[in-house]
Amino acid sequence: MNSKLDIDPGIVTACRAAAKRIADQVAEEIAGRTTVSVERSVTRLLGVDGADSFEVPLPNVLIDQVHTRGELGRGIAYWLGNAMIATERSPQQIAEAVSAGDLNLVELELADEPAIHERVLTECRTRLEEIRRRFAERAAMRERLSGSPSPMRYVLTATGDVYEDVVHAKAVAEAGGDIVAVIRSTAQSLLDYVPYGPTTEGYGGTFATQANFRIMREAMDEWSEEHGRYVRLSSFCSGLCMSEIASMGAWEGFDNMVNDALYGILYRDINIVRGLIDQRISRMINGYFGVVINTGEDNYLRTADAVEAAPSVTASQFINHQLARDSGVPDAQTSP
Repeated sequence: MNSKLDIDPGIVTACRAAAKRIADQVAEEIAGRTTVSVERSVTRLLGVDGADSFEVPLPNVLIDQVHTRGELGRGIAYWLGNAMIATERSPQQIAEAVSAGDLNLVELELADEPAIHERVLTECRTRLEEIRRRFAERAAMRERLSGSPSPMRYVLTATGDVYEDVVHAKAVAEAGGDIVAVIRSTAQSLLDYVPYGPTTEGYGGTFATQANFRIMREAMDEWSEEHGRYVRLSSFCSGLCMSEIASMGAWEGFDNMVNDALYGILYRDINIVRGLIDQRISRMINGYFGVVINTGEDNYLRTADAVEAAPSVTASQFINHQLARDSGVPDAQTSP
């Protein structure tokens, strides 16, 4: 079969093989490791949300308490599972008690590990089933309202005010846009926490928060139902909280995510090991819940000269595709 671009298929095969070797080395390097962002993602998937009186997100409060005692290596799920057994409270109630200073997770008497494991698994099944049900409903909505055929028109909105973003997103939809991408506020990728609540003062974009995701999703669902055409939503899983943002997107029914660690590693000096661990978990979440991921090569071409950067951008696409596959993202959900 001839290539439309007249590309030698042997070279493509060799590039894929090289990408596979690189991805295997990455998997070996990060196996068995975690990060604070991954652990915060676990608390979010277990339903923890909110912030304390100083606007510190409750997932951060939980992780910081265990991390400062040097016990995060066991995973926050272990400590939450033990606390659920000891207190008969939900993860959200436990987080609120920790925030209030009424509970210290690492000082509780430890239950047997099999009991902790089973308690956490039971909670996970409940939460995952809830998110899975939401995505099944969304898939049915997409099918019922059926958007435009490919290629889809992908349009950005970046006012800094979530309520203005809603106005812009509806204008995009009215003009025929198929995917609305809500750009994040400048440098949010370098914040090691996710702000809480609706925001109206972003710079160069609107902060990615779960409340903002919910506001945008509800607005576009309303527009889609009213006009009989489904409009997709996208945000950005990158930076220091990429797996948390994937969790928030899963809860709130986002359809697409720009999901890439390499740009932050190359241009934002984010630790390479942490970035790749966070990326793997974020892609596992996106892959499991049917979210289409876009990788970040277009950002490289905005930062560097397109011709000079072409070899590295092409290499990045091959590697990113293989890393996505290794994280459980089906090819149908990758859009490099």
